[in-house]
Amino acid sequence: MLIHGGSTFKNRADFLVNLKGWEVTLDKNVRWSREYLDKKLGGDFEIIRPRMPLADDARYEEWKVYFEKHLPFIRQNVILIGSSLGAIFLAKYLSENKFPKKILATYLVAAPFDNSHSNEALLGGFKLKSDLSLIQENSKNLNMFFSADDECVPVYHAEKYRQKLPKANIIIYKSKNGHFNVPVFPEIIKMIKKLK
Repeated sequence: MLIHGGSTFKNRADFLVNLKGWEVTLDKNVRWSREYLDKKLGGDFEIIRPRMPLADDARYEEWKVYFEKHLPFIRQNVILIGSSLGAIFLAKYLSENKFPKKILATYLVAAPFDNSHSNEALLGGFKLKSDLSLIQENSKNLNMFFSADDECVPVYHAEKYRQKLPKANIIIYKSKNGHFNVPVFPEIIKMIKKLK
């Protein structure tokens, strides 16, 4: 199950200001989490990608409700992947709720830890509580990925997670084109395939 990223804003006015600044392009955005993931994992894996509600002005409670609607369809030994806001969503959810199925592995890609990143505020209820220990109880195989050249989620967020999640496998890449804006991510494919 893959949870995509999104954005949060303090209010509608801030959202509209940000929206006016978004760059429009007709270029196809090729991301590792789409066709590449499907192609490389092949028919051995079923990938569930819920389109989380209002991703461009996200609220944790709404995402939680929609995520939980998918739980009956998830089998044992699920692999969870979260990217950016989707990663902190999974971190928060797994730190506050006992997951009802066995998690084979969790991969959190460019997970913000708190509000100390430059591009946008982490609002909408996504703030983590101080005790994250339930994440490691829910998922014994926890992997986190950061990029040293990520301006959206600075690499020092990795150290904040390391202090709270000492058993997590935290990998820092020199460059993943900033905020993992890459068409391929062979490292995560290799890790997932080793699970089979």
